Amino acid sequence: METQLRAQQRAGSRLDSGQRQALPAAPVRAPAPRRSFHAQQKNVKGSVQAQPASSRTVPPLAAVVSGASVLPVVTPDVVEPVAAPISSGPKVADMEEILAERDACGVGFIASLKNVKSHTVIKQALTALGCMEHRGACSADNDSGDGAGLMTQVPWKLLKKEMPSLNETTTGVGMVFMPNNDALEAQCKQILESVCAKEGVKVVGWRKVPVDHNIVGRFAKVTEPRIWQVLIEGKQGQVGDDLERELFLVRKLVEKAKNAELPAEFAPDFYLCSLSSRTIVYKGMLRSAVVGTFYRDLENVDYESAFAIYHRRFSTNTTPKWPLAQPMRVLGHNGEINTLQGNLNWVASREHELSNPVWKGREEELTPLCNAAQSDSANLDNVAELLVRSGFDPQDALMLLVPEAYRNHPDLMKDYPEVVDFYEFFEGLQEGWDGPALLVFSDGKRVGARLDRNGLRPARFWRTKDDMIYVASEVGVLGDVISNAENIVAKGRLGPGQMVCADLEKGSFMETGAISKMVATRKPYKEWLAASLRRLSDLGESTFLNEPMYDAATMLRLQSAIGMGAEDAQMVVESQAQTGVEPTYCMGDDIPLAVLSDKPHMLYNYFKQRFAQVTNPPIDPLREGLVMSLEMRLGARGNLLAPDANSYKQVLLESPILLESELQSIAGDKTLGSRTFKLFFDAGKPGSMEAGLRKLCADVEAAVRSGCQCVVLSDRPDGGLDSSRAPIPALLAVGAVHHHLIRTSLRSDTSIVVDTATCYSTHHAAMLIGFGAHAICPYLGYETSRQWRLSSRTVSLIKAGKVPDVSVKAAQKNFKKSLEKGVLKILSKMGISLLSCYHGAQIFEAYGLGKDVVDLCFRGTVSRIGGMSLADLQREAESLWAKGFPEKAMTKLEDYGFIQSKPKGEFHSNNQTMAKLLHKAIGVGNGSAADPEAYKAYQQHFVDAPVAVLRDCLDFKSDRSPVPIDQVEPAAAIMERFCTGGMSLGAISRETHETIAIAMNRIGGKSNSGEGGEDPTRWEHLADVDGEGRSAAVPHLRGLRNGDTATSKIKQVASGRFGVTPEYIMNADQLEIKIAQGAKPGEGGQLPGQKVSPYIAQLRRSKPGVPLISPPPHHDIYSIEDLAQLIYDLHQVNPRAKVSVKLVAEAGIGVVASGVAKANADIIQVSGHDGGTGASPISSIKHAGGPMEMGLAETHQTLVRNELRERVVLRVDGGVRNGRDVLLGALLGADEFGFGTVAMIATGCIMARVCHTNNCPVGVASQREELRARFPGAPEDLVNYFHFVAEEVRAGLAQMGYKSLDEVIGRADLLAQRPVKLAKTEGLDLSFLTTFAGPSGSSSARRTQEVHDNGPQLDDRVIADADVMAAIQGHKSVAKSYDIINIDRSAMGRVAGVIAKHHGDNGFNGRVALTLTGSGGQSFGCFCVKGLEIKLVGEANDYVGKGMNGGVIAIVPPPNSPFKPEAASLVGNTCLYGATGGRLYVNGRAGERFAVRNSLAEAVVEGAGDHCCEYMTGGCVVVIGSVGRNVAAGMTGGLGYFYDEDGSFCDKVNTEIVAVQRVITPAGEAQLKELLTSHVKATGSPKAQALLSNWEASLAKFWQLVPPAEKNTPEVNPAVSVPAGAKVAVTA
Repeated sequence: METQLRAQQRAGSRLDSGQRQALPAAPVRAPAPRRSFHAQQKNVKGSVQAQPASSRTVPPLAAVVSGASVLPVVTPDVVEPVAAPISSGPKVADMEEILAERDACGVGFIASLKNVKSHTVIKQALTALGCMEHRGACSADNDSGDGAGLMTQVPWKLLKKEMPSLNETTTGVGMVFMPNNDALEAQCKQILESVCAKEGVKVVGWRKVPVDHNIVGRFAKVTEPRIWQVLIEGKQGQVGDDLERELFLVRKLVEKAKNAELPAEFAPDFYLCSLSSRTIVYKGMLRSAVVGTFYRDLENVDYESAFAIYHRRFSTNTTPKWPLAQPMRVLGHNGEINTLQGNLNWVASREHELSNPVWKGREEELTPLCNAAQSDSANLDNVAELLVRSGFDPQDALMLLVPEAYRNHPDLMKDYPEVVDFYEFFEGLQEGWDGPALLVFSDGKRVGARLDRNGLRPARFWRTKDDMIYVASEVGVLGDVISNAENIVAKGRLGPGQMVCADLEKGSFMETGAISKMVATRKPYKEWLAASLRRLSDLGESTFLNEPMYDAATMLRLQSAIGMGAEDAQMVVESQAQTGVEPTYCMGDDIPLAVLSDKPHMLYNYFKQRFAQVTNPPIDPLREGLVMSLEMRLGARGNLLAPDANSYKQVLLESPILLESELQSIAGDKTLGSRTFKLFFDAGKPGSMEAGLRKLCADVEAAVRSGCQCVVLSDRPDGGLDSSRAPIPALLAVGAVHHHLIRTSLRSDTSIVVDTATCYSTHHAAMLIGFGAHAICPYLGYETSRQWRLSSRTVSLIKAGKVPDVSVKAAQKNFKKSLEKGVLKILSKMGISLLSCYHGAQIFEAYGLGKDVVDLCFRGTVSRIGGMSLADLQREAESLWAKGFPEKAMTKLEDYGFIQSKPKGEFHSNNQTMAKLLHKAIGVGNGSAADPEAYKAYQQHFVDAPVAVLRDCLDFKSDRSPVPIDQVEPAAAIMERFCTGGMSLGAISRETHETIAIAMNRIGGKSNSGEGGEDPTRWEHLADVDGEGRSAAVPHLRGLRNGDTATSKIKQVASGRFGVTPEYIMNADQLEIKIAQGAKPGEGGQLPGQKVSPYIAQLRRSKPGVPLISPPPHHDIYSIEDLAQLIYDLHQVNPRAKVSVKLVAEAGIGVVASGVAKANADIIQVSGHDGGTGASPISSIKHAGGPMEMGLAETHQTLVRNELRERVVLRVDGGVRNGRDVLLGALLGADEFGFGTVAMIATGCIMARVCHTNNCPVGVASQREELRARFPGAPEDLVNYFHFVAEEVRAGLAQMGYKSLDEVIGRADLLAQRPVKLAKTEGLDLSFLTTFAGPSGSSSARRTQEVHDNGPQLDDRVIADADVMAAIQGHKSVAKSYDIINIDRSAMGRVAGVIAKHHGDNGFNGRVALTLTGSGGQSFGCFCVKGLEIKLVGEANDYVGKGMNGGVIAIVPPPNSPFKPEAASLVGNTCLYGATGGRLYVNGRAGERFAVRNSLAEAVVEGAGDHCCEYMTGGCVVVIGSVGRNVAAGMTGGLGYFYDEDGSFCDKVNTEIVAVQRVITPAGEAQLKELLTSHVKATGSPKAQALLSNWEASLAKFWQLVPPAEKNTPEVNPAVSVPAGAKVAVTA
């Protein structure tokens, strides 16, 4: 009971009490005109009258027939997707609709293996749901839940009390939502009854579901449906599966009928939650704690079931909807399907070919199967349900839809190798639904759970003596870990790709191995595969050409004619041929968008790659590549519903990048019936490119209808280049053919191979595949690689030793390899593991393409600003083609200057002229003497510059007359809103970093530490500055004053967690969580080894000279509820620091930002794609992320519409350079403004663009002492700059007639599109940016509001104890005990923060010993500090010891537990993430990614999952049980000791960096033995005790993992002795 009470107390504590007052009724706003959001406000008809909720009554429990009295009417007025019109062709998925729905959740099930029905199961499920409230979210009213619900068996006992004559074997029950309107409700009932009558099934009756309307929140009440149950009796003799199929058909027919007959805006409100004779779903837009109160049935003791699936939803969406609450009909889903658009298109393209005898020819009545306006969970459920109703067991269905990573899997190959044939066979029929997912499922006979291939969702299970099975996202949800301890016989967890299933009919419980064996042996998959699949090698030999195809002059002309510039050839293709990796560059992307440029661009440049942030995690292609695959199939897809040996005849490709010889084999293959189509049009003839595209589509369609299973699209100019025949851009052709085949329902009958000159970078390859190509032959890339190697210049460089000697074959192999690696990285940025899932998923957004282009070739792609028409693209293609036919013979390629700034090349906004003007204006190197006239020249420079960013196409307009400038708020008030970007110390020099911090502190703004920690000496105020402005404390700085401080008010918490300690957190005014960065969103930071100086290494707890690559942001921010947890952690440790979340602009960021606001962030930062100062791959700099204006506008508009705007401060950065940019950002909705690159320029940067090489000539971005000595900047230079910017803002405000930024923030109606004449198109439409979202409150009030708090905490009770505080303040000892439950999250983090506040990380010499009993919530013991000793008796969830810096955490199971501790999962995933010290002892097993990014902590654990010790840079980990695969990936420091009982360990190690050896030194043995002895002392571990008792035999079975940085330590190397008196330990 206490568990439920405390859960309810916490529910709604997302804001502090001062902010949680009752919200006023939402004003009805006129809908803003939206060009590209498909959701529109409902037009509620005048005849529909609203009535207050208080007038509602709850009817008595009774069977109600049609036409009975109904409830008073409530009028909905909320954004809803319009129902899709019914059309003959398949509907293509629209990314705009998909982006409107994003979610994550908490989920679980309870099942009786004995199939005993009881009300206890329902009560326990409701309790568990209440204890997962924190995994969900509420709307702005803090009362309307995003969704919660249960799936159970049909409660026949309850129903029969009201309808005694019901026959449960022949009757199905439907749970039905209907519109809250009398006439519409009657029409819905009539539709359903009419369908049933036609179908020949009988409606036995309607039952009004008893509910309590009073507990529904204000937002949810607006769309609250009327809820009915319908009872339907099947046809004569229909029972069991036959009856389930009949009811499925009825539901599908009702869905079709409602879309045809109801007004489009109301059709989604008529929804059947479930219709089954076995299961029923009770769900709604409710908080977890009130599901049982709202649905009165659930509190009725006659409601009995043998199982219950429960689900709590966290929707990032603006308006969560009742139908999208979960569970669905078969599934409950916690996660995100990243490949949804592709999945939906593939389903649509082949749904007309699906058939199975059980449907008796009625398959067409089941379509459409999916709908983009639904959530990813709902669509996956639709497909899973079809498979189950067609006769698949749910285990089979889930395995083929969400396959595990079955390659490179030692345990799988040892235990159940036969499943490989199952997976390989079904890959030919069904692409995976890829993304992080915990799926709980039931068909009424079985209930189970499946985890995705990456294991990025927590899933724990336990079993009791009375054969009850529990699965949940967290342990402790029943609050009985202690009271029920002696009844729990097993505790486990689901690892990546694993499954559990309880069969209620057979009473059996199976885990992954047994399920896989059973499923894989049902059919002869090995034989089917042999008959169905050929390898590429079966078609012919794969060989590289050794001689060029063209002479050098022809190649030069062809390169020029397709748009390859000198940079592309040298910096991209030749670099890839030489090294096999994509090149790295720096300084972001500051050239105009392709549509704004006056230079010709390839079509690829009009698209930006989408990337994962918050709602789903990117994954790690570098360290976790074993779950990824580039395999593709050529050939028609078969019929998924009736698989057999003749399902398909396909060719397996190990890579989509084909050699010329491989293309030849494929193009001539008779089995595939391949046909080649040339991509040329008549140059100079208006409309000929569009005509060529349409003819191409028609020709391909005819070929496919006649049996062609492989379409080859080629722009290879056979017979030489012809000036009158220009190539259709390959991307345009691929997209057009792909979408034409989808529209004609032929797409799955063939494959598309593209043979093109235009693919030579990773972005090109990813785009072609993303828009439908199965494979690519980049023939000009190969030719460029060959001619580069054979050129006399390269031969000379090789002879001189300046270039490695690679053969012609190796050069081509390297080029191919770099494309493959780059494509994997682009997949991983979106969180996708399989290329076959990425294929056709269209995970791009267009910036500058018009509707005609998108509709024909890229249908469903987001394109919000219009732009180039097909005619415009034809002109651009012709202008490029003409470059291949110059009057004079060509000697070199044109240098477009798209990467480097060139005199005649593309305009770069950050150019040397601009830098010189700014330096003169602010006095860099001139004693900080400001020159206002020079600043005017700096302003004029931007006025005269070409259009480069979207804001250059906007102008201010005003509804007021100008005011005198002295009436405008002072510059000081404006400068308080200024921040600098998160540039890390390491990427830039100490001089630059500290100068920027001091300047920002002088003006009252905020600097940002960036990733990498901060030197505590910077938190002091200077008091020894001499008359020359110098200080002995910081001798490297000039221009100082007494009172200056170099602290960064914003301290960053990034994915590497470098230097993030309790003391660092406690010294922050704000803490910024870096989800993404402008230069490379979806990737982690990287610091080249030459920039990791001893000082940088010390701050980051790493090794000097060793490159530092941060993991992608997925370890503890891989979903919205996990980000909410990290925000909670930081608020817990430092309740006085505001938490900001840094996002990068992309379509859908508004929905993401809504989730972040609901997750309790104080500040949201929106960065543009063009930022970045440090090292980054070129394709990431150029092709990922969107413009800051678009991201800011969408974020502000969505938050306002969602009533969340006043919760958060909105900060923007991305190319902000002057006062005009600041004012424009304010009108678009920003409260604060970030300056990145320009702040560096203001310290003296001259834009040499060599940051990534450590050779910055003025010491701004170098760690080399001799270059840093040249640093010219002083704090006052920056102060001058920011003062000029603030005065420019003041002048702008005065001109507009406004007196403060507060008055104009969010006033997008004061912007208008300028009539700029662009070189390429007249189709640009910026109405998206000039849309006024409505009033958004006072910006200053937002900026000064209190820090959001976590509500009442267990830690507060501890700190309130006078004994504890006396011990902390006086270095004394104290011991206390407390109970803990799973909603006590981040427990003891605040206690650690208080200790660090008083004493720093290492200064506390007392001892605070706390014993906690129960289930620790997430982040138990986070940021533990020296002197804090925590013992937990019970169990814990994810993130134990996150950020731990000192002290001890010991976790033991309850003393009377019957299970063996070493076999039980006692803690969750990602424990010790980013730990910088301390010790952790766990008397049980841990989950995935144990000790990831640990840099100094020591730990003993009794088993671990996959990726143990990933990215470790120091410390020591001992594992005395089995582990998963990929141990020590990216481990560059520290040691690992692993006990290998069965000889399987070495197969599981990633040996890319570490060496594996036995324990061969006395120091190593002593270290291991001491840790095991301490483990026994702390936990009483029987297994550790047994190992110590038989030490010699035990030691022989231990392996030691050794990164190169540790090979000369005494613990590793017998030749190195331990210094006298030294403690045996591994340190950074």
